[in-house]
Amino acid sequence: MNAFDFVIVGAGSAGCVLADRLSENGKYSVCLLEAGGSDLNFWIWMPIGYGKAFYNRGINWMYQTEPDPGLNNRQGYWPRGKVLGGSSSINAMVYIRGQHADFDDWEALGNPGWGWNDVLPLFKRSECNDRGEDAYRGGSGPLHISSMKDDTHPLCDVFLKAGQEAGFRLNDDFNGADQEGVGRYQITARDGFRMSTARAYLSSAKKRRNVRIETNAHSTKILLDGNRATGVCYRQNGQDKTVLARREVILSAGAVNSPQLLMLSGIGRPDDLKTQGIDVAVERAGVGQNLQDHLGLDYLYRSRVPTLNTQLYPWWGKLLLGMRYVLTRRGPLSLSVNQAGGFVRSTHERERPNMQIYFSPVSYTKAPKGKRPLMNPDPFPGFLLGIQPTRPSSRGHITLRSGDPMASPAIHPNSLSTNHDLVEMVEGCKLIRKLAATPSLSSVIEEQIAPGPEVQDDEAMLEDVRNRCSTVFHPVSTCRMGPDRNVDVVDHRLRVYGVGGLRVVDASIFPTVTSGNTNAPAIMVGEKGSDLILEDHKAG
Repeated sequence: MNAFDFVIVGAGSAGCVLADRLSENGKYSVCLLEAGGSDLNFWIWMPIGYGKAFYNRGINWMYQTEPDPGLNNRQGYWPRGKVLGGSSSINAMVYIRGQHADFDDWEALGNPGWGWNDVLPLFKRSECNDRGEDAYRGGSGPLHISSMKDDTHPLCDVFLKAGQEAGFRLNDDFNGADQEGVGRYQITARDGFRMSTARAYLSSAKKRRNVRIETNAHSTKILLDGNRATGVCYRQNGQDKTVLARREVILSAGAVNSPQLLMLSGIGRPDDLKTQGIDVAVERAGVGQNLQDHLGLDYLYRSRVPTLNTQLYPWWGKLLLGMRYVLTRRGPLSLSVNQAGGFVRSTHERERPNMQIYFSPVSYTKAPKGKRPLMNPDPFPGFLLGIQPTRPSSRGHITLRSGDPMASPAIHPNSLSTNHDLVEMVEGCKLIRKLAATPSLSSVIEEQIAPGPEVQDDEAMLEDVRNRCSTVFHPVSTCRMGPDRNVDVVDHRLRVYGVGGLRVVDASIFPTVTSGNTNAPAIMVGEKGSDLILEDHKAG
């Protein structure tokens, strides 16, 4: 049995940040527990390799949701990283902070210190942008952010022109002064390799004597002494082990696993716990509740002009691109397939951009369920346009399927359960059609493959949404931060209500989902959490 000042559960987007920041002054010892293994995997490090990581049980929890009524009772596939770096090691790498107003909303909900002006310095501290430092971007942080402009497919220029023809402005930086407009995405990569939080933060932390990283360590329970967390039980290579925390236990296991571990430890809704034979240690009604996620839908097109399919489908194309990547770390294999997109208003009445657009110059219409064979696209030129409403109002929940800590939790997304979300999804479909009808895009479209031209009216569009839309892998808010201990799980300093020495620091604390991809704000939460923890222990 070992004891450390801080025990962190989960080496993901926030956990790696914490391990680095809490240990860098040399004053405190840190133990980082990760259920998965090493991130030294070719398909993790090569950016387009995430199509392989997407369905690899060795580095992915590969969760399935419960049948979802709003999606015609389909089960959703929820990949989550089970590896050093967590989901930052298997995601599509798009770096989006969210709208400034998202964080002002967080503060207005009763969370002082979380407004845009408070979190901007944390975003900048984490970041090393290849464009250099300015008022909005960081230039010397550990997380490298790369522009894809020099390597994106020429069809991206067609999309950007179409966006302007549809009435949207060009935006050179979605993470700058304003998010609105169409442009190219930036990604978490450097020198042709993925920049996960394991690469960005653990490369320094693991060299320190005051840091221990335990991989293949599946946390099973938080140890409690009365109402205080004192350590963590975990299972490693078939053996049950315990590590003690002299100061704090910090959950950074993500929006699925952090509430699961709280419930396994007797912290949650009494009825849910008793159903699984778990004694109630601390009643916390909000654990696992308020689940929010982004839903997306793709429209697929056959192209009149070459796309990435043309380069990636033939064996010789794979060989040439592979050789280029090995020799130069450039080209399509060094990028995300989500090369361009934007944040726009689906109608003029919207006060803020409410729709995220994705443009990918590649298509894969016959992919096996749950897989993304990015190196094996369609044998014809194709591309996709995707939409994602940014601030859904539907709320789901996560609960235990079993009292067995090795069993997966029960995920109930409750998708499209509000009229607001139904309306926005139909507006998104019409937005795609609007873009496809512009002179620039219509000139390169040979035909619409999915959903097909027969889907025209609102009712048909909504049925297509229910049949085809799916998560874009942004679950948040299951340990929500807020001022009301009756419904929230942590306070504005990320301390779990009613339990001493226990915090949650990951995307599960988001009061509301941010407008866009959630990896960047999850990393920011890690930076913010480390500051709060160090401040609270400064005198000790």
